[in-house]
Amino acid sequence: MRLLLASEWTLGERIGRGGFGRVLEASSDQVPNAVAKLVPKGPGAEREMLFADLAGARNVVPIIDSGETEDSWVLIMPRAEKSLRDHIESAQGRLPLAEALTILTDIATALSDLHLRVVHRDLKPENVLLLDGHWCLADFGISRYAEASTAPDTRKYAMTPPYAAPEQWRGIRATSATDVYALGVIGYELLAGNWPFQGPETHDFRDQHLHKYPDPLGGVPLPIVALVEECLYKAAEARPTPSNLVARLTRAAETTPSAGLAHLQQANLAEVNRMGEEARAASEARSEEERREELAQSASRALTRMADYLKDAILANAPAATFATFTGGRAGRAGLRRSVGWTISLNQARLVFNAPVQDQRDPWGQRSEPPIDVVASASLAVAAPANYHGYEGRSHSLWYCDAETAGEYHWYETAFMDQPMIRAANRPRDPYALNPGSDAAEAIGPGIGRVQVAWPFTPLSIDAMDEFVDRWAGWLALASQGKLSRPAVMPERQPQGSWRVR
Repeated sequence: MRLLLASEWTLGERIGRGGFGRVLEASSDQVPNAVAKLVPKGPGAEREMLFADLAGARNVVPIIDSGETEDSWVLIMPRAEKSLRDHIESAQGRLPLAEALTILTDIATALSDLHLRVVHRDLKPENVLLLDGHWCLADFGISRYAEASTAPDTRKYAMTPPYAAPEQWRGIRATSATDVYALGVIGYELLAGNWPFQGPETHDFRDQHLHKYPDPLGGVPLPIVALVEECLYKAAEARPTPSNLVARLTRAAETTPSAGLAHLQQANLAEVNRMGEEARAASEARSEEERREELAQSASRALTRMADYLKDAILANAPAATFATFTGGRAGRAGLRRSVGWTISLNQARLVFNAPVQDQRDPWGQRSEPPIDVVASASLAVAAPANYHGYEGRSHSLWYCDAETAGEYHWYETAFMDQPMIRAANRPRDPYALNPGSDAAEAIGPGIGRVQVAWPFTPLSIDAMDEFVDRWAGWLALASQGKLSRPAVMPERQPQGSWRVR
């Protein structure tokens, strides 16, 4: 395959996969040994192109050429000798101290040059490549300019669990300190031969990164032990800066401490351990309610963006519709500000968005508690005057929960129905929304109850809204014409398997 960018390139076999995209052999008349990274076009995919020019930054894999095809963004880079992951696996254990310091210094140098310019956000051995004798950073697929606001396409929650900093697990904005934390994980891995936290499941990694501290490094000079431990501080602002890391790593590689200095370093390590324990205790002391409040705030912002997307699309295509907001609705927990919902009216039909509220931790009443943890919930409904069957429309639940994987929270759309054999006659809305509670517990719990799930738990994402918008716009259009009817078959879509059960 031949590709014309600024130069003409011949693409060969696939040789690997970046965080986002595929990597192929590439060559030109001027550069016989290169690679081409092809990132499929889609929301956020062009972000990697933003970092094609990181002029002046040392130890960053350079971009030789760039451009696009009909369906992909393209980056041409020199072909590296190997990745740090390949090197670690070939070593089959901890690396010699001098070699580990060289690797860490190279990475820290790159972070120092990128400081206040770019935050990598997914630093790990797979993204560190050996090129021209230096270990260089690559794969800026989920990076961001340091001062950029977190837009919907920044892949905020994309991360690699063994290397993810506490602030990433909490959904807080990443900074250069996030990359420093990942460097600390890599340093521990190089010097110990294993990760500081072993997981193995995602929720295990989350708890460990937020609340635990790793076993102390053994057989390593105290300054390096302290440096790695400081990088792994839970509080981002307490971690060393990249330039501080470079200076300390360089000094550690060049000097052998005297007896007095060694004693002072021992005292410093004791202070580092004390400060680390305080940070760990403070992190663990964060109440579950505080954690849920942070999740709920993040959830509210995300759903507001998606609801605005739906609202703007409908108003743009139905300028005769009227729009109004309202405050209140279902009472929520104190952690979420009073919610503002909205209504779009077209003829006598209404599309109603009830904004999210924070739910209590165990909302399920007297029934057996389902495994799903719902942090916040909202609803969306389309309604019209009752037809001759008494049917007024439908409503769906919007739950911010870990429906598929424990500890991984997303917005999901779902809806409920009465069990067909005992369903209520002429229910005005069908299917209908439920708040987390005893009725919902009956639907998502084991066995067949009076209430059942009528719509699969469907993830919502701002970068995949077309089907969602089209469906609700269509229902509003039918309702405005008096043609919205009760679904002929319930459930309309097969819901089984869309949420986890015991």
